[in-house]
Amino acid sequence: MYYVYILSNTSRSVLYIGVTNDLLRRVYEHKTEAVDGFTKRYHVHDLMYYEEYSYMQDAIAREKQLKRWTRAKKDALIEQLNPAHTDLYRTILR
Repeated sequence: MYYVYILSNTSRSVLYIGVTNDLLRRVYEHKTEAVDGFTKRYHVHDLMYYEEYSYMQDAIAREKQLKRWTRAKKDALIEQLNPAHTDLYRTILR
């Protein structure tokens, strides 16, 4: 499976959109700041939203689409799945 995901920082002021084939591993890498880059610099660790795809090309296309969206549209998408704006990482660990 492939995943498109949205992360945020604790104040919810920054969003990051990514794609991966291992959501648990990738979010863990963000949380532990294992990789240099945007999420490490801005402490973007909390999983706000994700979608699952069978094909990588579909996930990449969706990632590109979401990155073009306005912040308001991204926030509305997050609100549908995660109205409490909680870190979903623990829910996918189960």
